[in-house]
Amino acid sequence: MVRSRAATTRRQPAASQSNSAQSTPIRSASGKAARRQPPETHIELRIWLRLFGIATKIERSLAQRLRREFKTSMSRFDLLSQLHRSDCGLSMSELSAKVMITNGAITGLVDKLAAEGLVRRQSHPADRRAMLVKLTTHGRRNFLKMADRHEDWVIELLGKLPTPLKRGLHDHLAAAKHELEANKH
Repeated sequence: MVRSRAATTRRQPAASQSNSAQSTPIRSASGKAARRQPPETHIELRIWLRLFGIATKIERSLAQRLRREFKTSMSRFDLLSQLHRSDCGLSMSELSAKVMITNGAITGLVDKLAAEGLVRRQSHPADRRAMLVKLTTHGRRNFLKMADRHEDWVIELLGKLPTPLKRGLHDHLAAAKHELEANKH
């Protein structure tokens, strides 16, 4: 996901000035009066910005809570989560792809987690040049404590929404995901 909105955002008129039934007259290159397209023309961009904004707010809140309660980062939590889902362990490249950070950053993160006894490296059974990273028993216990609190926080953040809205969001987002996956280019 692209994190920068600067190149794609457009200044929206203030709510008191906005009227979707009207459009603002502008001048075309020829000098003739032209009509600006109403904001609904770019609904796809507005949807993406709204989804990005909501996801960012939730992620920031969760990251702050992880830092405050467990003195850990979202990247560390994500890495431990990926390892928790994989009984066989993951290679450094697989971790990098799943956590969406560079190979160099993954190496540093794994080094720190290994020093704390949360993960261990072992030789890859099929490729002696590669290493697998696995959770230790201590790492699994530590992650499960964080995951339980993480779940509580997500429920707290989204639990305030009315149930019909939550169900509708879930269903519509699932349908959008299905459409996007079916129409990959």
